[in-house]
Amino acid sequence: MDSHLRKGFFITGTIILELEKNMTNKIHWIKTHCARMDHGGCGLLVGVKDNRIVEVKGDPDGFLNRGYVCPKALASPDRLTHPARLRHPLKRSGKRGEGKWERISWSEAIQTICENLSGIKEEYGAKAVAFCQGMPKGLEHFVLIRLANIFGSPNVVAVQDVCHAPREVSGIHTCGFYPVADFHHQSRLVVLWGSNITSTNEEGEICSLLLNQIKSGTDLIVIDPKKRDLAGKSEYFLQIKPGTDNALALAFLNVIIEENLYDREFVENRTYGFEELAAHVRNYTPEKMSEVTRVPADLIRKAARCYASSHPAAIQWGNPIEQNINTFDAVRAILCLMAICGNLDVPGGNIQANEPDILGLGQFVRADRIPSKRKEMIHACRRTIPRLMTVPPAFFKEAVLKGVPYPVRGAYMQCANPLMSYADSRGTFDALMSLDFSAVSDIFMTPTASLADIVLPAATHFEFNDIGHYGLGHGYVLARPKAVDPPDECWPDMKILNELGKRLTPGEYWYENYEDFLKLLLEPSGLSYEQFAEQGYLKGADRFQKYLSSGFRTPTGKVELRLSRAEKFHLPPLPEFTGPPEANDPDFPLILTSAKDRYYLHSSYRWIEKLRKRSPRPVTEIHPETAAACNIREGDEVVIETRHGSITQFARVTDRVQPGVVYAAYGWWFPEGKGEMQYEWEKSNYNLLTSAETLGREFGTPNLKGLGCRIRRLTVDG
Repeated sequence: MDSHLRKGFFITGTIILELEKNMTNKIHWIKTHCARMDHGGCGLLVGVKDNRIVEVKGDPDGFLNRGYVCPKALASPDRLTHPARLRHPLKRSGKRGEGKWERISWSEAIQTICENLSGIKEEYGAKAVAFCQGMPKGLEHFVLIRLANIFGSPNVVAVQDVCHAPREVSGIHTCGFYPVADFHHQSRLVVLWGSNITSTNEEGEICSLLLNQIKSGTDLIVIDPKKRDLAGKSEYFLQIKPGTDNALALAFLNVIIEENLYDREFVENRTYGFEELAAHVRNYTPEKMSEVTRVPADLIRKAARCYASSHPAAIQWGNPIEQNINTFDAVRAILCLMAICGNLDVPGGNIQANEPDILGLGQFVRADRIPSKRKEMIHACRRTIPRLMTVPPAFFKEAVLKGVPYPVRGAYMQCANPLMSYADSRGTFDALMSLDFSAVSDIFMTPTASLADIVLPAATHFEFNDIGHYGLGHGYVLARPKAVDPPDECWPDMKILNELGKRLTPGEYWYENYEDFLKLLLEPSGLSYEQFAEQGYLKGADRFQKYLSSGFRTPTGKVELRLSRAEKFHLPPLPEFTGPPEANDPDFPLILTSAKDRYYLHSSYRWIEKLRKRSPRPVTEIHPETAAACNIREGDEVVIETRHGSITQFARVTDRVQPGVVYAAYGWWFPEGKGEMQYEWEKSNYNLLTSAETLGREFGTPNLKGLGCRIRRLTVDG
């Protein structure tokens, strides 16, 4: 063969081989949305090869994120192949918490759970079984509620008392809906009130849309105990004392009403109780509330005037304002601010989101199967606020430990780690140890799972089709199509619940294939799941100022600045400030608060090496003045103490926090620790410092922020 022909053949052959290699190595890209690293708002592009995720990128067309993606999402594929991942059902073989397990089949696991829960129901009644859900909420949350309702238990336990419920339920009582910040339309001003939006996803409010608005000229007010990233871009930064949000909001109301800066037309025609509110807030002057909040009076006045004069303005409120006993007053006062300044249900304000054409929540969860639920829930005897439809953890634990108002003897838990996330971790430990039976579904063995009788290996959200944001009140649902197949024995929570439902309750309410739940929810839209996934999301139509034609869905038809049914429901009619979350204690002179770590989701994912390298240990932030007074240096291991307990963390000295404030890390346990010791759950766990002794009556909320504490350097002898 001529040399030039041989050369041509070689080149051509190389090209063919390269093409074949590229075809073999081709990455298949799937559009989905993030989920169990957060609530799941970010659109993702997931690169898959040979049933393995090889890359994750932000989707430039993402409805909420427009290409933004956080470190958690980038590291999320590492969960799927982690060597410590749960891959088989396990049955406790030693004493509870001893760390001894026996591998069993799915058939035995389902049978064991059903036998035990049915036995408890037969002896104590259905309400003696609790169904517990943590934060990650795909459709599994609502299938769990469906199972509880059909089983006959009114008791779905969740952490909504400190996350979401105070804002949503108070909004329903005040104006008939849950007002969410509208970042899809330009605002003149956005107030970030306890919302660290560049590090955490506040139930679908992602920083990218806000950052685009700021670039386009939207002004910013930041209210936070810590100087966050966006404080430097804000018109006004109000560094508030932890736990005093209600005092600050009342001072805003004082300024706006006293200076006649409110929307007169809206107030006169659309509100109820304005004159009473006006008289009530006269006592909450910026000067008085400055002493409480540590925000200078002139800064309170300037920020209040800025909010009142900027229209439309949106308040993006984070769940830290819900984490002490005064949450109802704080939320109610902020709702009054939105109303009197005419920022309710207007583009770029705080809107009543309109749901897309999907199945109503009550129908999906089969609320008709337990019509007396409101009267039978554990907390019904506490006269908590109407429409609080999940059981606050403090009341669940009391029912387990004291049988009040009736005994709870069994629990099924998913997406939850109560030993770390419930206030008063020692009380939670006692409750978990006292149950006759508990089962936990999770991806990894956690401190809570280590105390269970049965542990089930769950699939991750990349491994099954799901729907996100259902039931959150934001007016849209997001498609979460699967990217890869799960390991053989890792089941989606929806599948687990479907199989339990078939055996615990009449089979007519369940499906041969759990994916029929997706069809059921989408049926009113006329879309198949595949069509929905192709579309990416469903959003309700933009319709604003609906009150012009139909009023507000309250007893008076108006925004109730003064609650018309306050006396009936034993609620304070007007928001107030009666004191900080805890009284001053000279033995604990510093103020304790906490924040979520941007690299983790609550207590999850500290086993992922990429994330652990970026946040390797629990860090407590203190001001240089506090550090000097306590003889603490950067990096020292420190002991934090409250009246309720003590833990150790590591000091970071920074002027981003105020003098006298201790910013501790939340959610820390150590997966590298021993299972029989619940992975060192006591060492740095923030909730060993909290208590469930004092609770807000409206929501059963404990004090998680604004606690009295002290801090010292850990000595060699401890």
